[in-house]
Parts: sequence; structure tokens; C-alpha cells
Amino acid sequence: MTEPSAKAAARKGDPRPCVAHVIHRLDIGGMENGLVNLINRMPAERFRHAIICMTDYTDFRRRIRREDVSLYALHKREGKDPRVHVRLWQLLRALQPDIVHTRNFGTLEAQVTAALAGVRARVHGEHGWDVGDLDGTRDRNRRLRRLVRPLVGHYIALSQHQKAYLRDAIGVPAARLSHVFNGVDTGRFAPPTAGFVPPFPEGFRRGDTFVIGSVMRMQAVKAPLDLARAFVALRERMPADFPRLRLAMIGDGPLHGELRHFLEQAGVADQAWLPGAREDIHDCLRALDLFVLPSLAEGICNTVLEAMATGLPVVATDVGGNPDLVQPGMTGALVPAGNPEATADALMGYPGDPARTAREGAAARARAEAAFSMDAMVAGYMGVYDRVLVNGGAARR
Repeated sequence: MTEPSAKAAARKGDPRPCVAHVIHRLDIGGMENGLVNLINRMPAERFRHAIICMTDYTDFRRRIRREDVSLYALHKREGKDPRVHVRLWQLLRALQPDIVHTRNFGTLEAQVTAALAGVRARVHGEHGWDVGDLDGTRDRNRRLRRLVRPLVGHYIALSQHQKAYLRDAIGVPAARLSHVFNGVDTGRFAPPTAGFVPPFPEGFRRGDTFVIGSVMRMQAVKAPLDLARAFVALRERMPADFPRLRLAMIGDGPLHGELRHFLEQAGVADQAWLPGAREDIHDCLRALDLFVLPSLAEGICNTVLEAMATGLPVVATDVGGNPDLVQPGMTGALVPAGNPEATADALMGYPGDPARTAREGAAARARAEAAFSMDAMVAGYMGVYDRVLVNGGAARR
């Protein structure tokens, strides 16, 4: 953990409000990517930032471009670890941030610690669902959300689905609830230009190859095996076209080995590319023809936004914030979650219809540029931070 007293002493007299972002772990992921984008894009003269990881951080921290961002790891043990809140309290007392911003259910208890540490302005963001509670109906989790609600000065929901859940199921008043979309860098994530060389292994892509792909953390809530099963199902549905189809699944995680084994057993491993985690996601997306998101639950998925900005049609499950992004028949298709057969049915409409693929991809790019800008995201967060600073703390209901 970075020494808090030295950091705090070095910043005495700095007039900028300090935002302490409390997250579970700083690693590759959609929420983490959104946090880094926010910090990098927010005007440096407006706010300074500290990132507090309840567990640890990885080399992903190198994506933070600002040198005035402090980073801390509290090394929380698996399961219940009351002592981590003692360490968090001590750190907050040393940092004395103006705002504490927790993210997702896993850090919600830190709102209590922040209140005890004397932090008056407190924000909580809901970016996605917990793997053990895919729709927010688990009684224990709902009770905790309601119990902590009076301590949260303002909530940020990334999707309309989560905003409605916080309002209707948790009882958050409309005045303390904002909806802020993630933003996407439409300069970095853009369609390929002349001379682009895909990062695939030699021979993976030929002139007539159609690449179906996804970028995800290989874990249960992302349902990577559902996409693999849908791809295999295309062998019987499209026997003439199937030899030219390819599957690219980029990302790492606990299901990576099982996914590779499934594709090998199905006899399609030579048509699949599973490179693990990559730093060149923008180039990986440019190499695809169609993006697929098979998740069982989602908030607002950064990789869907990145795929849209790249000019790809998107087939996504009809969960969480996906309907906020994908417009069926215009920028892609929505399918039921946990249904590889329905996903396969949707995929069939693209390899043989290049006009549709191009049309929906262009519409996805235009929508990303018009509705999901980085500037709009940054303005939304700064508006919430300004509001809680003026209000001076949490509401009581």
C-alpha cells in the first residue's frame, strides 16, 4: 500500500477536491476500464483522485496516464475480513478525501466505513450484477442495499435497468439517482483503414473468412461456453458456409481451459482463436466481422460500446443495459440469455448477407459517436461530484 501520510502531506494546500474511488481490484475489466477512462479524461484542474483496491492491483494500473493519481491495495482476504475495514478507515482518515465513490455490490459496505471516517460526500455506482445475484433478487443482498441506502448521498446507475431497480426495489429517491452511460473512445476504437493487418495467426483468416468474435472475462456470468455452443450449432445450420466461419474469443479467466477443451472435443479448435488477455483490443475488434456478447447479466458493457465504435454489428443477450445499446434490426440483434440455440439462429443472418453486416455496422458506429461520447460521460460524473459537494453529505432516507 502506498504510504498515505506522505501523499496527504504532499497535497496540503491543493484546492482540488479529492475523489477516493473504492473498487474490489484494479485489473482488466469493463468497470475498471471505465474508471481509468474517467480519470484520464476528467480535467486535471477540477478533481484529484485516489484509487483504493480492497484486494490488489495489477499492471492494468499502467493505463492511468495522470501522475497525480495515488493507488492503494488493502489486501482483503477471501470471504469475510473485518480487519480490511480497519485499514480502510485508517487510510481514509489519512487521505481525508472530499468524496468517496464505491462501485458495485462488493464495495457497498465501504460506505459505512467512509461515514465512520468522517467523509461527508459519498457516491455509489452500480455497474453490473454480482455473479451470485444476477438480477438483484437475493434477499440478503437486497436487505444490505436498503440498510446502507441512507448513507449514500447519490447513486449512479449505468443502465436504465439498474436505475429502475434502485428506484423501485431499493427505494432510492429520484433526486439521489442519476443515469450516466459509459463513454467510448471513438478515435481509438474505429473501423480498420487501408493496410490494416489483423493480429490473427497465419492462415486463420482468408479472403472469404467471416470472423465471429467476443472480448470478455472468461467467467460464468459472461457465459463464454454459450457462444462456443452457438458457434458449433452453426455447423448443422450452415453446412456449406461453416468451413469459412471463424470464432475469436479474446480474454482470460477461470473458464478459459474448459472453453478450449470444449472446442477441441467438438472438432472446431482449428477454426477458433483463444489468445487470452490482449493489450491490442482495438486491433482485435477491427479484425472481426460480427461481435457477440453472451452474458447472463450486464450493466453497460464497455466492449459492446467498443465494438459499436469499431463499426461492428452486435448480437447480445437481452439483459441489463444491453437493450440501452443495441437496437434490434438497426445495429444488431438481442437474444435470450442462456440460449445458445437462439444465439445461433441470430448469427445465421450475417455471414451470407454482407450488405446487412455493413449496414448495421455503420449504424452502430454512428450511434456510438452520437450517444456514447467520453465527454458526456465525464460531464455526467462531474455533475454528480459537484452536487454531492454542494449538498454536503448523504440524505437520510
